[in-house]
Amino acid sequence: MRLIRIAILVLLVISGVYYLLDEYKLLPDGTVEQLTQTKQKDSKLETKEIPKAQSAMPYTGDIFQWIGKEAEKLTESFGKPLRKDLSAYGYEWWIYTDGQENYIQFGIDDNAIKTLYAAGEGVSLAPIHIGQDYASVKKQVSFPREVTYSKDFSSYTFHLTDEERAARPLVKVTDNLFMQLYFDTFTDKLAGVRVLTADILLLHRPYEMKYRGELPEKPVPEEKEQERIDRGMEQQIFHMTNIFRSQHGKEILEWDDTVRDVAYLHSKDMAEKNYFSHYGKDGNGLKERLASKEVMYMSAGENIAAQYPDAQAAMHGWLNSQGHREALLKNGYTHLGTGVYKSYYTQNFVKKQ
Repeated sequence: MRLIRIAILVLLVISGVYYLLDEYKLLPDGTVEQLTQTKQKDSKLETKEIPKAQSAMPYTGDIFQWIGKEAEKLTESFGKPLRKDLSAYGYEWWIYTDGQENYIQFGIDDNAIKTLYAAGEGVSLAPIHIGQDYASVKKQVSFPREVTYSKDFSSYTFHLTDEERAARPLVKVTDNLFMQLYFDTFTDKLAGVRVLTADILLLHRPYEMKYRGELPEKPVPEEKEQERIDRGMEQQIFHMTNIFRSQHGKEILEWDDTVRDVAYLHSKDMAEKNYFSHYGKDGNGLKERLASKEVMYMSAGENIAAQYPDAQAAMHGWLNSQGHREALLKNGYTHLGTGVYKSYYTQNFVKKQ
């Protein structure tokens, strides 16, 4: 299985003290064969009751009505998107945000809306809502350990750990529509929602899975396509960071191109040299990397992550980790640069005069 990794570094220039916190988190997003073998071992120890099936849920919020509609309907209702970002799964993200309170991106494939991700308390998700506490959501929505999907002669079963059910449970909305609920595990409140059709869910494979039949193949982007994917995720992380900071009463950060270059080069270096650390193979850390680009600052911090499937998953991973959360929501920072290279993510925060 892949090893999803996140780490944080806070650098205080005035005091000259470094704080380093590394957290390693093993999640079931490796190959299906490995996942199946692991689950077979774990299933012998499972004693809790597992729901056998899930019925369609009565979701009436505006957000659900968009799935399946033509992309042109978005421009009729919301105008042109802020950006159109290519995803690693072949569909295109249309981004809408006010930069502070509301954020939503629609996944377009073959001119139809197949998935979306949303954060912000203005998003309509009836009968639930962003900011709602875990216990009350659970009263309205079942969080099973197994979620199933069948099509023709193929069947698929997603297995969720207790940790996954606490942080990002999977809900079956209709026979062909699913929802991932992203909870802030420090406040136990709903922080974001992803809605996706079954075929998109099978491409993402965000949970351990057993299946009978065929699996769709994830696209392999060409070099220029990968660059476009990475640049899009950098901006997505920037906007989501400000949405989360705004929700917690923190200052909105400004984008910094030079700081972005510092973050990007570190992500690229980690990927190409096969390591995961705030310090490069040459021993240089954030202080040296910022100095090499002549970035003037009073204090700085860094979050890194690896092997997450996309920007949204990486952001919620940081939000739910103590040290990374502290950097994400720290008072005093003024600027942010985010660098993504394939499945490596770096956030560099700085405080300027």
